[in-house]
Amino acid sequence: MPRKRVIERRAIAVDWKYNSILAAKFINNLMRRGKKSTAQSILYDAFDIVREKTKQDPLPIFQKAIQNVEPLVEVKSRRVGGSTYQVPTEVAPGRKLALSMRWLIGFAKARGEKTMAAKLAGELIDAANSRGASIKKKEDTHRMAEANKAFAHYRW
Repeated sequence: MPRKRVIERRAIAVDWKYNSILAAKFINNLMRRGKKSTAQSILYDAFDIVREKTKQDPLPIFQKAIQNVEPLVEVKSRRVGGSTYQVPTEVAPGRKLALSMRWLIGFAKARGEKTMAAKLAGELIDAANSRGASIKKKEDTHRMAEANKAFAHYRW
């Protein structure tokens, strides 16, 4: 944390095609080596695949997928008296969004489909239906926090 002043959050411009800040943030997370147009084409192709498979507008499915993957609690390591405890803490709203996007992209990359757009579309559909690897990661995180609930008094 800075000592002198609070760092201002940078405003992100909305996505030009879907007019969504969430899609713009997802594109920025998906982008590698500054290739934004490639990341945009991957997301838009994934949205087209979602539209084909579900016969619905892809933006609400995308928003529901992100909302389903967002964790409520996580564990953080705290060192107390020579031993380290996994202390359950609530997740801040910005971190919730960042974790959900990171998990969706990471588990989409690990899928078996041929193109990244198909992988991402499959993971988004699975996450919107509360199944898939990213939902399992969220449940594992919650389970870890539940198992370490006894150390919650070390939270500060």
